Amino acid sequence: MASFQILTVLEESQVSPPVATVGDRLLSLTFFDFMWLRLPPIHLLFFYELSNITQTQFTETIIPNLKHSLSITLQHFFPFAGNLFVYPTSTQKPEIRYVEGDSVTVTFAECNLDFNELTGNHPRDCEMFYRLVPLLGQADKTSDSTKIPVFSVQVTLFPNNGISIGMTNHHCLCDASMNILFLKAWTSIARFGSDKAFLANGTLPFYGRVLKNAKLDENYLKFANDESFKEEYQPSKLCGPSDKVRATFILPWLVINRMKTLVSTQLPTLAYVSIIFYGGMCVYLELHSKHTQGGAASISFPHRL
Repeated sequence: MASFQILTVLEESQVSPPVATVGDRLLSLTFFDFMWLRLPPIHLLFFYELSNITQTQFTETIIPNLKHSLSITLQHFFPFAGNLFVYPTSTQKPEIRYVEGDSVTVTFAECNLDFNELTGNHPRDCEMFYRLVPLLGQADKTSDSTKIPVFSVQVTLFPNNGISIGMTNHHCLCDASMNILFLKAWTSIARFGSDKAFLANGTLPFYGRVLKNAKLDENYLKFANDESFKEEYQPSKLCGPSDKVRATFILPWLVINRMKTLVSTQLPTLAYVSIIFYGGMCVYLELHSKHTQGGAASISFPHRL
């Protein structure tokens, strides 16, 4: 990659839920969550085509709207604005805690990379994407606990082309379904200016912890080795091999339906034909990459087929 500057930070903000809408809240983790304590964070990156968008429009219209709508969204998704607390003894379970005034770091930037190059389906240099995704903040380590920010956002302008929204969350914060629910809520609030449409859909997040098992909690905490967590934890940096590319392989519905018909004819009792076929194609591509290039391949699955 070239060494010249490709990203300029325009603003860095701290966005909190509206004052006095959440209060101090606590979300205790369970054995389902403990296994993710040491794993790298989850990174999401979305591109939105907005032809002829200028820096003035970005700073005067888009930035205020995104900050306002994110603040309202956090009112319903308080863990996203909170912090993960990991304790040095297994007698106290990790938890995500929100205290009034906690916030999400949101970075607004401008990039001079080629928007069409980034959003194409052809092979693209993986390193180009890393600058568009934020990192989590530094951990605050004390003798009593390790405090870790769990969510951050970066919105990047590509003048006259569009914007990207990159999000990073700690693996313990949420699963894929909660991530999608958060995105839908933020999108709806940004579009309509309030949370009325989102609330009308009845899709509020559920934070109940109805399943409890003390023995499993104890075993999974031992597996996570929480007693050495403070000394060993370091925020993950988004980087990778410089000789790798990212590409998109599109299977048209016509091809998928033909394969469904073919497989269903030969194996009429087989369920989920589309999923099995798609998974088989991905495995083939990965094996083909390893044999022809001598390297590893990563496969991403869409949420829907």
